[in-house]
Amino acid sequence: MNMSFSRDMDDEYEKFIRRMNPPRVVIDNESCKNATVIRVDSANRHGILLEVVQILTDINLIITKAYISSDGNWFMDVFNVTDQDGNKILDEGILDYIRKSLGPESCFMPSIRSVGMKQSMDHTAIELTGSDRPGLLSEVSAVLRHLKCNVVNAEVWTHNTRAAAVVQVTDEETETAISDPERLSRIKSLLYSVLKGSNKSSLAKTVVSHSVTHTERRLHQMMFADRDYERTGGDVLDDRQRPNVDVVNWHDKDYSVVTIGCKDRPKLLFDTVCTLTDMDYVVFHANIDTLGPDSYQEYYIRHLDGSPVKSDAERQRVTQCLEAAIERRVSEGLKLELCTTDRVGLLSDVTRIFRENSLTVTRAEVTTKAGKAVNTFYVRDASGYPVDVKTIDSIRQVLGQTILKVKGNPDDSKPVSQESPTRFLFGGLFKSKSFVNFSLVRSYS
Repeated sequence: MNMSFSRDMDDEYEKFIRRMNPPRVVIDNESCKNATVIRVDSANRHGILLEVVQILTDINLIITKAYISSDGNWFMDVFNVTDQDGNKILDEGILDYIRKSLGPESCFMPSIRSVGMKQSMDHTAIELTGSDRPGLLSEVSAVLRHLKCNVVNAEVWTHNTRAAAVVQVTDEETETAISDPERLSRIKSLLYSVLKGSNKSSLAKTVVSHSVTHTERRLHQMMFADRDYERTGGDVLDDRQRPNVDVVNWHDKDYSVVTIGCKDRPKLLFDTVCTLTDMDYVVFHANIDTLGPDSYQEYYIRHLDGSPVKSDAERQRVTQCLEAAIERRVSEGLKLELCTTDRVGLLSDVTRIFRENSLTVTRAEVTTKAGKAVNTFYVRDASGYPVDVKTIDSIRQVLGQTILKVKGNPDDSKPVSQESPTRFLFGGLFKSKSFVNFSLVRSYS
């Protein structure tokens, strides 16, 4: 059978099931004192948890607590969410978007493969993976500028000596996507030369695409494929900073129980659910709780074939991959925010100035909209020393005092609590089906 035809049939069947059992969304701003409670009931299918979490994360909501149950053919989620400032969600525009994205109307929206992305062909996406090194982003940006490619959006992650980036570019003159095969081939070839750097050519990869994808999910997939979860001597985080991930089998219920304790941060839930989904595990139950600066997550999972984790090797791989998923977004270094009028070559100029001042970029988010560039960089001294204040002052004098803001060092990492990681928050889950009152019972006043 043609694979494309098979996928189309699956999509149509999925839409039919959702029409027969439309999702229900209830948004409650009364029952919890310090958060908006969102409850989603829907027909169950693989990946639906990631779809819901992705939608909430893409509109920058902070998920402080969550409760998931999806035994059988029905799926139920309860999320306690706030905005970036810790306030309830009162904006009717945002609430209406949530209802439309997660409710009955979502039956007619694009599937998870493109959630949160605009169906647009106005840019060309370039995916890059390779060994990280000081000045790499500067070199990539310089090559793109030389090739008359204007960077409109980009996201760069580094972890465990590896680097991955998704860069969206347009033609400098036409401001449209680049489609000429010969030019695309030249772009790939030159970027590949930059990425391979030395004799590690087998570790470098460039892909040019016009397809629409979710950038952060794609970055997770790229780094996972690049095996960044395998520890090396250059690993930055010590054991005290590393997430506490534990995987045990609950034989009575035929589940594997994954518990995670780590410092809380935005998009943490998306990162862990994304990884479990892409590793082909199904989350049947989960409990997410934020306790002060820390987060505790508990997942009851099985593989797509219905089996729990089968071996010590698989258990170790799940643990390593979840640790990596959490660490990829933990940026060591100083946070710099650049807001200015966009222009061709801006990223190349800024990263060149960083490199000339012996700074290396550990993570970057580059966005442009309506002629404005909003770029966030996490930088470290290339020699491993703390970033000198004089260095930042020098850079600000070159770029302009008002357009470069120093956000300061990230909070000091604290050791994860040594409380037993196998305490089951779902102690009474299988004795009672009173899930509806979760938001009232679990929410702090």
